Amino acid sequence: MMDLSNLKPAEGSRQSGNFRRGRGHGSGNGKTAGKGHKGQKARSGAPRPGFEGGQMPLYRRIPKRGFTNRNTKDIEAINVSALERFDNDTEVTIETLIEAGVIKSAKDGVKVLGNGELTKKLNVKVNAFSESAKAKIEALGGKAEVI
Repeated sequence: MMDLSNLKPAEGSRQSGNFRRGRGHGSGNGKTAGKGHKGQKARSGAPRPGFEGGQMPLYRRIPKRGFTNRNTKDIEAINVSALERFDNDTEVTIETLIEAGVIKSAKDGVKVLGNGELTKKLNVKVNAFSESAKAKIEALGGKAEVI
């Protein structure tokens, strides 16, 4: 049954997409083509982003301070003591560290530092090791492999 709640236009009668402005008043968008009458926004060539009509723009009014080094890496650091939770003869990778909840994400890399004690033989594969961490891992017969 036909009622007002399920009316919809015939298939193909409504077009979306190429809306041609300024093609006569019969098109519903002729003459000023939706730009109103005169003024800066009616003209071609809008001012650049951040332009405030000649007033000193915000990005130039605010003081610039400090220095941002673009070449820094955000390294996730863990201690040798954090590796104690793994079983003997386990291969410890970045993925296994995330699964075990030692780190949340690898960021730009993982470095093992030498704080704490290790009692298990592990094969550790991460981005970097401190000298003391490498010595502690290898002292127990494990491997400290840089990926």
